[in-house]
Amino acid sequence: MSALMLAAFVFALFVVFTVYRSVRIVPQARARNVERLGRYQRTLKPGLSFVIPYIDRVYPAIDLREQVVSFQPQPVITEDNLVVEIDTVLYFQVTDPRAAAYEIASYLQAVEQLTVTTLRNVVGSMDLERTLTSRDTINSQLRGVLDDATGKWGLRVNRVEIKAIDPPKTIKDAMEKQMRAERDKRAAILTAEGQRQSQILTAEGDKQAAVLRAEGNRAATILKAEGQSRAIDQVFQAVHRNDPDPKLLAYQYLQMLPQLAQGPGNTFWVIPSEFTTALHDVSRAFSEVLPRSSAARPSDSDEVAAQAAEDAAQAAEAAAEAVADAADVRPLGGSAPFPGKDPATT
Repeated sequence: MSALMLAAFVFALFVVFTVYRSVRIVPQARARNVERLGRYQRTLKPGLSFVIPYIDRVYPAIDLREQVVSFQPQPVITEDNLVVEIDTVLYFQVTDPRAAAYEIASYLQAVEQLTVTTLRNVVGSMDLERTLTSRDTINSQLRGVLDDATGKWGLRVNRVEIKAIDPPKTIKDAMEKQMRAERDKRAAILTAEGQRQSQILTAEGDKQAAVLRAEGNRAATILKAEGQSRAIDQVFQAVHRNDPDPKLLAYQYLQMLPQLAQGPGNTFWVIPSEFTTALHDVSRAFSEVLPRSSAARPSDSDEVAAQAAEDAAQAAEAAAEAVADAADVRPLGGSAPFPGKDPATT
């Protein structure tokens, strides 16, 4: 009885284990390859699947999601014989689980080695400066080569990114010095440009100010000349309108004599010869008295006018005598020097 129960228990365990081996649950975005008697049979899709226990062999799941792999920095020699350390990141995805399992032994190792060799080929044709400034070009070339090579492995390379490019320390120091020199150069250029612009603006301001001052002086001169022209025109018209005689001109000469003598350096001055004749005419004009009728009785206004004329005549005679005595006027070719003065030396 006990042996029969033991056999039944063992049989039940075998049935449970067999059912467990025949049922496979595959998670989403996963795939599992099945071999039947050592030969590829099929690929299990996500969900519940049944296999023949003890005959079908189910391999571990293969991740179908996009994967990110960061490789160790690799030394690469540039075209100008400089060794740089390049750190890369690879984004790929398994598209064919069967090819990824049977076409390549280890697709991760294969992708890493292929990335290193391709990177050396691409960077080896560039100098250091171009390598540092052409990351997009390097990424696109790496992606194209890797995508073509990994297509038969059931992989699809989406992106290849360069994390860092580390040149030697001596090159870093030289680059820092060059960058500092470039910045100093740009600063000096900007300073010079600022000074140049400031000088240009200052010169333009001075130019505009000079132009405005010149225009103002021109306008003032024009207005002054117009005023003088109008004044001269009015004087000229007044003179011609009143018809002056030589006596008036002689009187004007007499008024100008004090102004000629006011200068501190006037040791020699010229008196026209006609001036004395005109002066005598003025004196004679003021000294002449018109005959009046015995029947006519002078009025108060006539007496006042006569008295004023007599006083003016006396003043003119006194002025003429003073000028003649002081200057010792002798008409010699139209001019007369002071007595005791040598015209050649004064």
